[in-house]
Amino acid sequence: MNKIEMSGISKSFYGVKVLQDVDLKVTQGSIHALIGENGAGKSTLMNILGGVLPADQGSIKINGIEVKDMTIKKAESKGIAFVHQEINLFNTLQAYENIFMGKEITHGKVFLNKKEMITRSNELFSDLGVQLKATDLVGNLSTAQKQLLEICKALFSNADCLILDEPTTSLNNEEIDNFFRIIKKLQKEGKTFIFISHKMPEIFRICDEYTVLRNGKLISFGKIEDTTPEKVTSDIVGPGNSSQVTFIDRPIGNTILELHNLSGNGFHDVNLSIKKGQIIGFTGLEGAGSSELMQAIFGLKEISSGKILFRGENITGLNTGKIMKHGIGMIPANRKENSVFGVLDILNNFSLASYTTSKSHFSKKKDLDSFNNYKKEMSIKADKIANSIVSLSGGNQQKIIIARWLYTNADLLLLDNPTQGIDVGAKAEVYRLLLKIAQTGKTIIFNTLELSEIRKCADDCYVFYHGSIAASLNREQMDDKTVMMFATGANKTKKEAK
Repeated sequence: MNKIEMSGISKSFYGVKVLQDVDLKVTQGSIHALIGENGAGKSTLMNILGGVLPADQGSIKINGIEVKDMTIKKAESKGIAFVHQEINLFNTLQAYENIFMGKEITHGKVFLNKKEMITRSNELFSDLGVQLKATDLVGNLSTAQKQLLEICKALFSNADCLILDEPTTSLNNEEIDNFFRIIKKLQKEGKTFIFISHKMPEIFRICDEYTVLRNGKLISFGKIEDTTPEKVTSDIVGPGNSSQVTFIDRPIGNTILELHNLSGNGFHDVNLSIKKGQIIGFTGLEGAGSSELMQAIFGLKEISSGKILFRGENITGLNTGKIMKHGIGMIPANRKENSVFGVLDILNNFSLASYTTSKSHFSKKKDLDSFNNYKKEMSIKADKIANSIVSLSGGNQQKIIIARWLYTNADLLLLDNPTQGIDVGAKAEVYRLLLKIAQTGKTIIFNTLELSEIRKCADDCYVFYHGSIAASLNREQMDDKTVMMFATGANKTKKEAK
């Protein structure tokens, strides 16, 4: 019997179809993997099931009975609970207070029956083998404990179908093992789970069924035992248009950056050797560790062990200002929050980093002359330098930020998701710019979730998985399927995943 049956679900936002005639069938008592790349439509489909969003068309049946005009209250009454990736708990309250929020047990109609709520909470924790106490302050709990508390909260609402959105992203291997033990225990008790994940070893370890979405369309579905990680990976990425390449060969110099057994929060045991003039692509799923590693190299994150050598000099543990003076620049992932200073004009945004790295006196004339040179060389469209930088398009903002670091004469550029939030045309200009910069002998490491960017620009690609480098690929090996295999851990055997 199907616990959930969604048929012909379609949804558009501002005329753009994000779901097109999608079906989803989830067997009662199963753990069903919902799989797809970012933007495939997974969250939208689950928000429709949970009553957060209305479908434009299609039907939803729960336990064989059609539910019309689904709302959050209707979904909850039918036993549907959405455990989001973003923890939705009150850190200043105790565990039991979070569980009974809005469902408090009282003496009569006025006084709270704290003893009863604490007793019931502890009984559930004990039944599940969860290492929690009802009176624990939520702010003191680990991420894994909070994730389990979210599930307990859903169970107290009589949920028998739980949607888990990337539940293991912030968990270590031991925490994942315990988490899966509890999920399996609940499954044996008849609970149904929809498990949203990119991670192949986890999917093939715990799930019974799967559905793959791509670009808002249903691509494949079936039983896990009837498919393979390779087949599912192919369904996720699709045929693509990987033939479009703008790569340019150029001379490569001597080693400029070395990482030796580097570990820190989010990454571990990373070894790398990168040469002058190389363009290196980092990739992996969100939270895989590549972004954290770049921040550590730039002095933004603490390093727990290992060392960084730049031009043969040990720069491990230096602060960001000293890192900049050594000739390293970085563009963080969120341009709007971390790179663009909206209260400053275009010229000041351009020259800002040079105030830290320059040993000479500040000269507005020098800044202006240099900006005009970069403007011409990089095709920056900016009429009046006195205007705020936010008056420019995203692509032109990003070019100015890149020019900011070139002006400091940085030899190594760390670019975290450099084409985020800019249109296709501007992206192509950034790709050409990176290749042009590398031809001058600059070294570039860029981190991206878009696999096509790596093929366009990079000499080599490092794929991250669970905080370490899962694969080093040369240009001949860079294709969507191979990268996705390593990024999701699909290359690992079931035995290795356990």
